[in-house]
Amino acid sequence: MNELRLPGKLVKDMKSEVINTLLEARMVLDRLIDDEDTIAQIAAAGERLGLCFKNGGRVFSCGNGGSMCDAMHFAEELTGRFRQDRSALPAMAISDPGYLSCVANDLGYEQVFARFIDSHGGQGDCLLAISTSGESQNVRLAVEAARAKKLSVIALTGRAKSPIGRLADIDVCTPAGKFADRVQELHIKVIHILIELVERQLFPENYPPDA
Repeated sequence: MNELRLPGKLVKDMKSEVINTLLEARMVLDRLIDDEDTIAQIAAAGERLGLCFKNGGRVFSCGNGGSMCDAMHFAEELTGRFRQDRSALPAMAISDPGYLSCVANDLGYEQVFARFIDSHGGQGDCLLAISTSGESQNVRLAVEAARAKKLSVIALTGRAKSPIGRLADIDVCTPAGKFADRVQELHIKVIHILIELVERQLFPENYPPDA
């Protein structure tokens, strides 16, 4: 294998950018750690999800682009395996391409998530609505559909007092600057915390006090 060789100054400049990027990412994470209100919202969201599963409800998740990937990751960790073996949990991301293209073609892309909630959601279920801006129209309409069908709604957003956040029962807002990538980095951390909080409630044997 040929080793990639870059000019020394270019490598030095790129290493500097790598460090600056990591420092910026650490700064926004430290800011989240110090935000007591958001920490409380994350804890409340974890409790709400745990109660949903305990009561026989299902959890749906949705988002666009990278947020759809986060929604899918959230659902597969719950239905599959997170840290240790345990029973599967009923979670589903609204992400099937056949369904999405059908509804987008027939009713418009803004309806792709709301239509699914209209079809499958019911009282006692929960929706995790992910939007870095907090303004995505199709996610907002899904939240409205969920509220109409008496689902609990947890929003995962990146701007305070956004339209989606204001409609949700719990708004986990992680502001991280003007670019979505920093917000998404915090979102995946929140998602992993939410899954752990669910497991700690439903499968405490997997989290012994001395572990």
